[in-house]
Amino acid sequence: MSALAATAVLGAAATPALSQETLNLTVATGHPAVFLWVKHIGETFIPTLNEELAKTGEVQIEWTEAYGGTLVKLGAEAQSLQDGLIDVGQAMGVFDPAKMGILNMTYAMPFGPTDAKLVTEAAEHALMSSEGFLDQLADATGAVYIGGGIAIDGYNIATTKPLATRADMAGVKISGAGPNLSWLDGTDAVGVQGSYVSFYNDIKTGVSDGAIGWITANAPAKLWEVAPYYNKVDFGAMYVGGLAVSQDRWDSFSDATKEAFRVAAKAYQDAYFEEQNARIEGSTQAMLDGGGEIVEFDAAEKQAWIESMANPSTAWMEAARARGEPVDEIMAAYVAYLADAGFTFTRNYIEE
Repeated sequence: MSALAATAVLGAAATPALSQETLNLTVATGHPAVFLWVKHIGETFIPTLNEELAKTGEVQIEWTEAYGGTLVKLGAEAQSLQDGLIDVGQAMGVFDPAKMGILNMTYAMPFGPTDAKLVTEAAEHALMSSEGFLDQLADATGAVYIGGGIAIDGYNIATTKPLATRADMAGVKISGAGPNLSWLDGTDAVGVQGSYVSFYNDIKTGVSDGAIGWITANAPAKLWEVAPYYNKVDFGAMYVGGLAVSQDRWDSFSDATKEAFRVAAKAYQDAYFEEQNARIEGSTQAMLDGGGEIVEFDAAEKQAWIESMANPSTAWMEAARARGEPVDEIMAAYVAYLADAGFTFTRNYIEE
Protein backbone atom coordinates (compact mmCIF):
# COMPACT_ATOMS: atom_id res chain seq x y z
CA MET A 1 0.00 0.00 0.00
CA SER A 2 1.32 3.47 -0.83
CA ALA A 3 1.93 5.99 1.92
CA LEU A 4 -1.22 7.83 0.89
CA ALA A 5 -3.86 5.30 -0.11
CA ALA A 6 -7.62 5.63 -0.10
CA THR A 7 -9.64 2.57 0.83
CA ALA A 8 -13.39 2.28 1.03
CA VAL A 9 -15.32 0.66 3.83
CA LEU A 10 -18.17 -1.36 2.35
CA GLY A 11 -21.60 -0.96 3.89
CA ALA A 12 -23.89 -3.82 4.80
CA ALA A 13 -25.36 -5.50 1.72
CA ALA A 14 -28.80 -5.50 3.27
CA THR A 15 -28.77 -1.73 3.77
CA PRO A 16 -29.33 0.53 0.76
CA ALA A 17 -26.23 2.57 0.04
CA LEU A 18 -28.24 5.79 -0.11
CA SER A 19 -29.22 5.36 3.54
CA GLN A 20 -25.63 5.40 4.67
CA GLU A 21 -23.59 8.44 5.60
CA THR A 22 -20.14 8.55 4.01
CA LEU A 23 -17.36 9.84 6.23
CA ASN A 24 -14.01 10.97 4.85
CA LEU A 25 -11.45 10.17 7.54
CA THR A 26 -7.68 10.44 7.64
CA VAL A 27 -5.43 8.20 9.72
CA ALA A 28 -1.77 9.14 9.95
CA THR A 29 1.33 8.23 11.94
CA GLY A 30 4.87 9.46 12.25
CA HIS A 31 6.26 5.92 12.20
CA PRO A 32 6.32 3.79 9.03
CA ALA A 33 4.41 0.53 8.66
CA VAL A 34 7.52 -1.53 9.39
CA PHE A 35 6.59 -1.01 13.05
CA LEU A 36 3.90 -3.40 14.27
CA TRP A 37 1.85 -0.64 15.90
CA VAL A 38 1.49 1.00 12.48
CA LYS A 39 1.27 -2.20 10.42
CA HIS A 40 -1.85 -3.36 12.20
CA ILE A 41 -3.74 -0.13 11.63
CA GLY A 42 -4.06 -1.01 7.96
CA GLU A 43 -4.03 -4.78 8.40
CA THR A 44 -6.36 -5.15 11.38
CA PHE A 45 -7.95 -1.96 12.73
CA ILE A 46 -9.46 -0.70 9.47
CA PRO A 47 -10.71 -4.10 8.19
CA THR A 48 -12.28 -4.88 11.56
CA LEU A 49 -13.91 -1.48 11.66
CA ASN A 50 -15.26 -2.14 8.15
CA GLU A 51 -16.92 -5.32 9.38
CA GLU A 52 -18.35 -3.72 12.51
CA LEU A 53 -19.79 -0.73 10.66
CA ALA A 54 -21.32 -3.02 8.06
CA LYS A 55 -23.41 -4.64 10.81
CA THR A 56 -25.39 -1.44 11.37
CA GLY A 57 -25.13 0.12 7.91
CA GLU A 58 -25.18 3.60 9.46
CA VAL A 59 -21.96 4.85 7.91
CA GLN A 60 -19.27 3.97 5.45
CA ILE A 61 -15.80 5.45 5.52
CA GLU A 62 -13.53 6.67 2.78
CA TRP A 63 -10.07 6.44 4.33
CA THR A 64 -6.90 8.32 3.59
CA GLU A 65 -3.96 6.48 5.14
CA ALA A 66 -0.71 8.38 5.61
CA TYR A 67 2.12 6.58 7.39
CA GLY A 68 5.81 7.17 7.95
CA GLY A 69 5.65 10.92 8.53
CA THR A 70 4.16 11.69 5.11
CA LEU A 71 1.45 13.83 6.68
CA VAL A 72 2.34 14.21 10.36
CA LYS A 73 5.75 14.01 11.96
CA LEU A 74 6.56 11.70 14.84
CA GLY A 75 5.34 13.26 18.08
CA ALA A 76 2.90 15.61 16.32
CA GLU A 77 -0.01 13.17 16.17
CA ALA A 78 -1.92 14.55 19.17
CA GLN A 79 -1.58 18.13 17.98
CA SER A 80 -2.72 17.06 14.52
CA LEU A 81 -5.79 15.40 16.03
CA GLN A 82 -6.55 18.54 18.00
CA ASP A 83 -6.09 20.75 14.93
CA GLY A 84 -8.33 18.53 12.81
CA LEU A 85 -5.55 17.69 10.37
CA ILE A 86 -6.18 13.99 10.99
CA ASP A 87 -9.08 12.03 12.44
CA VAL A 88 -7.38 8.90 13.79
CA GLY A 89 -3.84 8.52 15.07
CA GLN A 90 -1.73 7.17 17.87
CA ALA A 91 -1.48 8.60 21.37
CA MET A 92 2.07 7.87 22.53
CA GLY A 93 3.68 9.57 25.49
CA VAL A 94 7.29 8.68 24.77
CA PHE A 95 7.17 10.62 21.49
CA ASP A 96 4.88 13.41 22.72
CA PRO A 97 5.61 14.04 26.41
CA ALA A 98 4.16 17.56 26.32
CA LYS A 99 0.63 16.37 25.55
CA MET A 100 0.65 12.66 26.34
CA GLY A 101 3.27 12.50 29.08
CA ILE A 102 0.95 10.63 31.46
CA LEU A 103 1.25 7.62 29.14
CA ASN A 104 4.96 7.39 30.04
CA MET A 105 4.24 5.73 33.37
CA THR A 106 6.31 2.62 32.61
CA TYR A 107 9.30 4.63 31.39
CA ALA A 108 9.31 6.30 34.80
CA MET A 109 9.55 2.89 36.49
CA PRO A 110 12.28 0.84 34.75
CA PHE A 111 13.18 -2.75 35.62
CA GLY A 112 9.52 -3.69 35.54
CA PRO A 113 7.77 -6.73 34.04
CA THR A 114 9.05 -8.08 30.74
CA ASP A 115 5.57 -9.29 29.70
CA ALA A 116 4.36 -6.63 27.24
CA LYS A 117 0.72 -7.69 27.38
CA LEU A 118 0.64 -7.62 31.19
CA VAL A 119 2.26 -4.19 31.23
CA THR A 120 -0.35 -2.89 28.79
CA GLU A 121 -3.24 -4.41 30.75
CA ALA A 122 -1.96 -2.77 33.92
CA ALA A 123 -1.41 0.61 32.27
CA GLU A 124 -4.83 0.72 30.62
CA HIS A 125 -6.49 -0.46 33.83
CA ALA A 126 -4.78 2.39 35.71
CA LEU A 127 -5.83 5.00 33.15
CA MET A 128 -9.41 3.80 32.84
CA SER A 129 -10.02 3.18 36.54
CA SER A 130 -9.30 6.81 37.40
CA GLU A 131 -12.83 8.21 37.10
CA GLY A 132 -13.12 10.90 34.47
CA PHE A 133 -9.43 10.95 33.62
CA LEU A 134 -9.71 9.95 29.97
CA ASP A 135 -12.32 12.69 29.50
CA GLN A 136 -9.90 15.10 31.16
CA LEU A 137 -7.13 13.99 28.81
CA ALA A 138 -9.41 14.42 25.79
CA ASP A 139 -10.39 17.93 26.87
CA ALA A 140 -6.72 18.86 27.32
CA THR A 141 -5.42 17.34 24.10
CA GLY A 142 -8.37 17.10 21.72
CA ALA A 143 -7.64 13.37 21.37
CA VAL A 144 -10.01 10.65 22.62
CA TYR A 145 -8.19 7.51 23.73
CA ILE A 146 -10.21 4.53 22.44
CA GLY A 147 -8.01 1.65 23.60
CA GLY A 148 -5.73 -0.43 21.44
CA GLY A 149 -2.90 0.05 23.90
CA ILE A 150 0.40 -1.66 23.16
CA ALA A 151 3.80 -2.10 24.77
CA ILE A 152 7.27 -2.55 23.34
CA ASP A 153 8.88 -5.89 24.15
CA GLY A 154 11.55 -5.82 26.83
CA TYR A 155 14.35 -3.25 26.58
CA ASN A 156 17.95 -4.43 26.88
CA ILE A 157 21.38 -3.21 25.71
CA ALA A 158 23.20 -4.36 22.58
CA THR A 159 26.92 -3.57 22.66
CA THR A 160 30.30 -4.24 21.10
CA LYS A 161 31.53 -5.92 24.31
CA PRO A 162 29.76 -8.07 26.91
CA LEU A 163 28.25 -6.36 29.94
CA ALA A 164 27.66 -8.47 33.03
CA THR A 165 28.41 -5.93 35.78
CA ARG A 166 28.31 -2.19 36.30
CA ALA A 167 32.11 -2.18 36.17
CA ASP A 168 31.85 -3.53 32.61
CA MET A 169 29.73 -0.47 31.73
CA ALA A 170 32.26 2.13 32.86
CA GLY A 171 33.03 4.51 30.01
CA VAL A 172 30.86 2.57 27.52
CA LYS A 173 28.98 4.94 25.23
CA ILE A 174 25.39 3.76 24.96
CA SER A 175 22.85 5.29 22.59
CA GLY A 176 19.23 5.71 23.61
CA ALA A 177 16.16 7.80 22.93
CA GLY A 178 13.97 10.00 25.11
CA PRO A 179 13.74 8.93 28.73
CA ASN A 180 15.78 5.76 28.19
CA LEU A 181 19.11 7.44 28.86
CA SER A 182 18.10 8.28 32.44
CA TRP A 183 18.09 4.53 33.14
CA LEU A 184 21.90 4.56 32.86
CA ASP A 185 22.16 6.58 36.06
CA GLY A 186 23.83 4.46 38.72
CA THR A 187 26.44 3.27 36.25
CA ASP A 188 29.44 4.99 34.69
CA ALA A 189 28.15 4.43 31.17
CA VAL A 190 27.93 7.48 28.91
CA GLY A 191 24.54 8.19 27.35
CA VAL A 192 24.39 9.22 23.68
CA GLN A 193 21.18 10.57 22.15
CA GLY A 194 20.02 8.52 19.17
CA SER A 195 17.30 6.35 17.66
CA TYR A 196 16.95 3.30 15.45
CA VAL A 197 17.50 5.61 12.52
CA SER A 198 21.06 6.25 13.75
CA PHE A 199 21.97 3.32 16.04
CA TYR A 200 23.64 1.08 13.43
CA ASN A 201 25.86 3.77 11.91
CA ASP A 202 26.61 5.37 15.28
CA ILE A 203 27.95 2.07 16.56
CA LYS A 204 29.75 1.27 13.31
CA THR A 205 31.53 4.63 13.29
CA GLY A 206 32.33 4.68 17.00
CA VAL A 207 29.93 7.44 18.01
CA SER A 208 28.61 4.90 20.50
CA ASP A 209 29.46 1.40 21.66
CA GLY A 210 25.90 0.12 21.81
CA ALA A 211 22.24 0.98 22.15
CA ILE A 212 19.26 0.55 24.44
CA GLY A 213 16.57 -1.21 22.44
CA TRP A 214 14.39 -4.26 21.97
CA ILE A 215 14.91 -7.45 20.03
CA THR A 216 12.07 -7.12 17.51
CA ALA A 217 13.52 -3.77 16.38
CA ASN A 218 17.13 -4.96 16.53
CA ALA A 219 16.29 -7.73 14.05
CA PRO A 220 15.28 -5.64 11.01
CA ALA A 221 18.20 -3.30 11.78
CA LYS A 222 20.56 -6.31 12.06
CA LEU A 223 22.12 -4.50 14.98
CA TRP A 224 24.11 -7.60 15.95
CA GLU A 225 26.37 -6.99 12.95
CA VAL A 226 27.91 -4.04 14.83
CA ALA A 227 26.86 -4.86 18.41
CA PRO A 228 26.85 -8.65 18.79
CA TYR A 229 26.35 -8.77 22.57
CA TYR A 230 22.72 -8.59 23.69
CA ASN A 231 23.00 -7.82 27.38
CA LYS A 232 19.93 -8.91 29.35
CA VAL A 233 19.57 -6.15 31.91
CA ASP A 234 15.76 -6.42 31.67
CA PHE A 235 14.64 -2.81 31.84
CA GLY A 236 11.19 -4.26 31.17
CA ALA A 237 8.48 -3.99 28.55
CA MET A 238 7.27 -0.42 28.04
CA TYR A 239 3.70 0.71 27.44
CA VAL A 240 3.72 3.46 24.82
CA GLY A 241 0.03 4.28 24.35
CA GLY A 242 -2.79 3.38 22.03
CA LEU A 243 -5.20 4.67 19.39
CA ALA A 244 -6.97 8.01 19.50
CA VAL A 245 -9.69 9.83 17.56
CA SER A 246 -10.10 13.58 17.15
CA GLN A 247 -12.46 14.75 19.88
CA ASP A 248 -14.56 16.81 17.48
CA ARG A 249 -14.94 13.81 15.16
CA TRP A 250 -15.64 11.43 18.04
CA ASP A 251 -18.40 13.62 19.43
CA SER A 252 -20.17 13.45 16.07
CA PHE A 253 -20.35 9.63 16.10
CA SER A 254 -23.38 7.65 17.18
CA ASP A 255 -23.00 5.23 20.08
CA ALA A 256 -23.00 2.33 17.62
CA THR A 257 -20.17 3.87 15.61
CA LYS A 258 -18.16 4.56 18.75
CA GLU A 259 -18.56 0.94 19.80
CA ALA A 260 -17.38 -0.21 16.36
CA PHE A 261 -14.21 1.84 16.80
CA ARG A 262 -13.60 0.33 20.24
CA VAL A 263 -14.09 -3.21 18.94
CA ALA A 264 -11.64 -2.50 16.12
CA ALA A 265 -9.13 -1.09 18.61
CA LYS A 266 -9.32 -4.28 20.66
CA ALA A 267 -8.79 -6.43 17.55
CA TYR A 268 -5.80 -4.24 16.65
CA GLN A 269 -4.33 -4.79 20.11
CA ASP A 270 -4.82 -8.55 19.99
CA ALA A 271 -3.23 -8.83 16.55
CA TYR A 272 -0.29 -6.70 17.66
CA PHE A 273 0.51 -8.93 20.62
CA GLU A 274 0.06 -12.12 18.65
CA GLU A 275 2.55 -11.02 16.03
CA GLN A 276 4.87 -9.47 18.59
CA ASN A 277 5.17 -12.80 20.43
CA ALA A 278 6.00 -14.60 17.19
CA ARG A 279 8.54 -11.96 16.25
CA ILE A 280 10.34 -12.10 19.61
CA GLU A 281 11.15 -15.76 19.11
CA GLY A 282 12.10 -15.32 15.46
CA SER A 283 14.17 -12.20 16.09
CA THR A 284 16.09 -13.83 18.91
CA GLN A 285 16.91 -16.81 16.71
CA ALA A 286 17.93 -14.53 13.85
CA MET A 287 20.33 -12.73 16.16
CA LEU A 288 21.89 -15.97 17.38
CA ASP A 289 22.15 -17.31 13.82
CA GLY A 290 23.78 -14.05 12.77
CA GLY A 291 26.54 -14.34 15.35
CA GLY A 292 24.92 -12.50 18.23
CA GLU A 293 25.25 -13.65 21.83
CA ILE A 294 23.00 -13.25 24.87
CA VAL A 295 24.76 -12.05 28.02
CA GLU A 296 23.00 -12.34 31.37
CA PHE A 297 23.58 -9.35 33.65
CA ASP A 298 24.51 -10.25 37.22
CA ALA A 299 21.39 -10.14 39.43
CA ALA A 300 23.10 -8.59 42.47
CA GLU A 301 24.74 -5.97 40.26
CA LYS A 302 21.38 -5.12 38.74
CA GLN A 303 19.79 -4.64 42.15
CA ALA A 304 22.64 -2.37 43.22
CA TRP A 305 22.08 -0.40 40.01
CA ILE A 306 18.36 -0.08 40.68
CA GLU A 307 18.96 1.15 44.21
CA SER A 308 21.64 3.69 43.26
CA MET A 309 19.98 5.32 40.25
CA ALA A 310 18.22 8.65 40.65
CA ASN A 311 14.48 8.01 40.93
CA PRO A 312 13.21 8.43 37.33
CA SER A 313 9.60 8.81 38.48
CA THR A 314 10.13 11.93 40.63
CA ALA A 315 10.27 14.62 37.96
CA TRP A 316 7.75 12.80 35.79
CA MET A 317 5.17 12.66 38.56
CA GLU A 318 5.77 16.31 39.47
CA ALA A 319 5.13 17.31 35.86
CA ALA A 320 1.90 15.28 35.80
CA ARG A 321 0.71 16.91 39.03
CA ALA A 322 1.47 20.32 37.54
CA ARG A 323 -0.83 19.44 34.62
CA GLY A 324 -3.56 18.60 37.11
CA GLU A 325 -3.49 14.88 36.35
CA PRO A 326 -4.31 12.32 39.07
CA VAL A 327 -0.91 10.67 38.70
CA ASP A 328 -0.71 9.34 42.26
CA GLU A 329 -4.01 7.51 41.86
CA ILE A 330 -3.02 6.20 38.42
CA MET A 331 0.37 4.94 39.56
CA ALA A 332 -1.05 3.28 42.65
CA ALA A 333 -3.55 1.44 40.44
CA TYR A 334 -0.79 0.41 38.03
CA VAL A 335 1.43 -1.00 40.78
CA ALA A 336 -1.50 -2.74 42.49
CA TYR A 337 -2.60 -4.42 39.25
CA LEU A 338 0.90 -5.80 38.71
CA ALA A 339 1.10 -6.95 42.32
CA ASP A 340 -2.17 -8.84 41.91
CA ALA A 341 -0.65 -10.47 38.81
CA GLY A 342 2.41 -11.56 40.80
CA PHE A 343 4.95 -8.84 40.02
CA THR A 344 6.43 -6.53 42.66
CA PHE A 345 9.02 -3.84 41.92
CA THR A 346 12.23 -4.25 43.90
CA ARG A 347 12.26 -0.48 44.46
CA ASN A 348 9.23 1.51 45.58
CA TYR A 349 9.63 4.40 43.14
CA ILE A 350 6.34 6.13 43.83
CA GLU A 351 6.58 6.35 47.60
CA GLU A 352 10.10 7.71 47.92
